[in-house]
Amino acid sequence: MADRPNHLELLRRFAPGTALRDAVDLILAQGTGALIVIGGGSAIEAVSSGGFRLVDTAFTAQRIAELAKMDGGLVIDRVAERILAANIHFVPDSTIPTEETGTRHRTAQRLAVQTNRPVLAVSDTRATAIVYVGTDKHEVQSPEALTARANDVLTSMERLRRRVDDAALRLTRFEVDDVVVNRDVVLLLQRAGLVRRLNAQLAGLIAQLGGEAQLIELQARDLVEGVDDLVKTVYSDYAKRRPRNPAKILTRLDNLNLTELYDPPVVASEVELTPLDGTVRPRGFRALERVPRLPDTVRDALLSHFSDFHQMLRAPQPELAQVEGVGRHRARQLRSYFDRLLESTDLWEVEEG
Repeated sequence: MADRPNHLELLRRFAPGTALRDAVDLILAQGTGALIVIGGGSAIEAVSSGGFRLVDTAFTAQRIAELAKMDGGLVIDRVAERILAANIHFVPDSTIPTEETGTRHRTAQRLAVQTNRPVLAVSDTRATAIVYVGTDKHEVQSPEALTARANDVLTSMERLRRRVDDAALRLTRFEVDDVVVNRDVVLLLQRAGLVRRLNAQLAGLIAQLGGEAQLIELQARDLVEGVDDLVKTVYSDYAKRRPRNPAKILTRLDNLNLTELYDPPVVASEVELTPLDGTVRPRGFRALERVPRLPDTVRDALLSHFSDFHQMLRAPQPELAQVEGVGRHRARQLRSYFDRLLESTDLWEVEEG
């Protein structure tokens, strides 16, 4: 299952200690298997046959485990508080494609696609539990396995975050030297997009771990801090037209699949930064973001006054002071900041490529 935001709440219901997770563990322990639809309604009625309906029957792990001993499947409400039906024979559309092999799992996947309801399939032969949501699926794993996976993702995120920071420093250096090409910008966007992708995977694992993932969640939060703002300011600097809503770049990167995200020409085409080896100059958004206590109105005035960051970086202090809202004191502050950038460029050691 892709750990999409609308799936996270469902995954949290299978965290250790929840009623649904306890039910899964009991069914696996007794070796009976189960097919459970999460959410009733007319769509489920249309593919149900036989069995019996239950009235005001509270959901408990023990009841679910006992009812799972019957041949048919179960229907529970969306929030896992009531058991709605038991011993149901489900008959989904057999023409719906499925890659599953076992009867129970084939039925579960087709039900999920046809009814748009999450479906849990617990296999007595495989000793596995899988939740199907539309065409996606997710295996309910042990806390130990989830923690191991989460730590692996964290390690990858740490490595990629360092590469994002390297790419940002490299881009700053090239901006000061006025040698930026689109490829340099795309490289940063790619790496930032991969950090976001890993963070989305980790969010799913954290949801499944529940209260056992507090430390992992804190580490993940630290690793992604500032990444979104970096992407938005970089895109504001280099988009062919100044974007009205820079946050849209995040959605565009998220919509790329993993293979596309690793492909510079594909990313460049998606964000309209072509040709890859074409020279470009930033507007100066990112550079001005690093100036402390700079009002947005003054930032916008500077961006309007200078055609690009190259001109702004080399503007004399009197010209800076003439920009609306800048004044002599802030002009001196800006000139000092720009001078430090110009003086330090030769000292930076940045990972290439």
